[in-house]
Amino acid sequence: MSQPNGTSPSLWLEGHHAPVPDEIDAVGLPVEGTLPPELTGRYFRNGPNPLPGTPSAHWFTGPGMVHGVRLRDGRAEWYRNRWVRTTKFTDGARFVRPDGTFDHAAVPANTHVVPHAGRILALVETGLPYELTPELDTVGPCDFGGLLKGGMTAHPKEDPVTGELLFFGYGLVPPYLTYHRLSAGGRLVESREVEVPGPTMMHDFAVTANHVVWLDLPVVFDMGLARSGAGMPFRWDDAYGARLGVMPRAGGPVRWFDVDPCYVFHVGNAYEDEAGRVVVDGVRYRPEDFTAFWPSIGGEGDTSAATVANAPSRAAATGSSRLHRWTLDPASGAVKEEPLDDRPVEFPTHDDARTGHAHRYLYTAAADAIVKHDLRSGSSAALELGPDLVPGEAVFVAAEGARAEDEGWLLSIVTDRAGQGSELLVLDAGDLSRTASVRLPRRVPAGFHGSWIPDPAS
Repeated sequence: MSQPNGTSPSLWLEGHHAPVPDEIDAVGLPVEGTLPPELTGRYFRNGPNPLPGTPSAHWFTGPGMVHGVRLRDGRAEWYRNRWVRTTKFTDGARFVRPDGTFDHAAVPANTHVVPHAGRILALVETGLPYELTPELDTVGPCDFGGLLKGGMTAHPKEDPVTGELLFFGYGLVPPYLTYHRLSAGGRLVESREVEVPGPTMMHDFAVTANHVVWLDLPVVFDMGLARSGAGMPFRWDDAYGARLGVMPRAGGPVRWFDVDPCYVFHVGNAYEDEAGRVVVDGVRYRPEDFTAFWPSIGGEGDTSAATVANAPSRAAATGSSRLHRWTLDPASGAVKEEPLDDRPVEFPTHDDARTGHAHRYLYTAAADAIVKHDLRSGSSAALELGPDLVPGEAVFVAAEGARAEDEGWLLSIVTDRAGQGSELLVLDAGDLSRTASVRLPRRVPAGFHGSWIPDPAS
């Protein structure tokens, strides 16, 4: 199969990305090392997995499949994988109806899976979340009693103090951006439109104790691409500009800060420093990085920005992204930008108990390593897996009664690059040493995001 832009092959359908053809169950999984007994719960991870014979035109558009591993009392009890049975998956429902309106339940639900208020939600940014059972059966779309009228980002943020879930949705028609807030009990208690110039692919955002940070960046919706049937109708647009917005959570106008042109899929964390400045850490693509990366996963090449031909050769070949920091001063309007590490990485994670508050550590996935970044010392350490293994996002799970920020474990599904097999790797987050490995009964394709869902306290 060729990509929509005529290049070949479709890298998101081969090797460690290749979809699996079916759903399976396995019990009594083999374990090397010792699983910490307090890791009692489920690790779920979501990602696109096209049905056999129906390849997707873009990596981001295949139907969602959640892979789950059940751990209890030092044992790996089961593995199972299930497609998320959205109306798009079961009935072929179309996101754009014949009358031009949107069916927000007709989505792939393929990007993330998160728990909140007793629900487990499979997420994709273009539509409604889908509720799953702890055994990965699909309950159905969730619109919070009819109050959610549009999409829900795949990257909501749970406030560790209030228990609220903060999220947003972006639209292809006005309103282009809407902020939402769920109570700790799961009720939608606030929806607020945020004015932006037009529809962009706003994949993530950040929160602090008192603010929301918006990423209004130059990857824009293109109606011509949508009409052409492109897999993802978004492209780079130099003319749109790049800015970050700081909005008070309690209400008030957005303060916008112009930044150097870039794109950010994923924020690591954000917080307010002692001087009241807003500090945002994320993984940054320069324009030449994004325009090199986007066609490689099925997106259209850029025709208006700096072209791949003019990019540095390494960025043109890899579309690399790197950890970066923006410091925004609401008092003066000043912006400071600085690189935090020069290693190409993605999927930044942190201790969720520090969401919106100062953090010392971030964890990322490199091409063949899991990396720990110490932002206080400016150093980093890595568990090098070797050229034949590809790690997924490393989810941090704090140890019970942890006293240090990095006291806990990292969970990552690691897959053989040739597409032969996978394991759930459990690392000590303190020194990245191997604590245990659960051999999975099948290869798990490269995917996106997951969560550790502990058993409820008895």
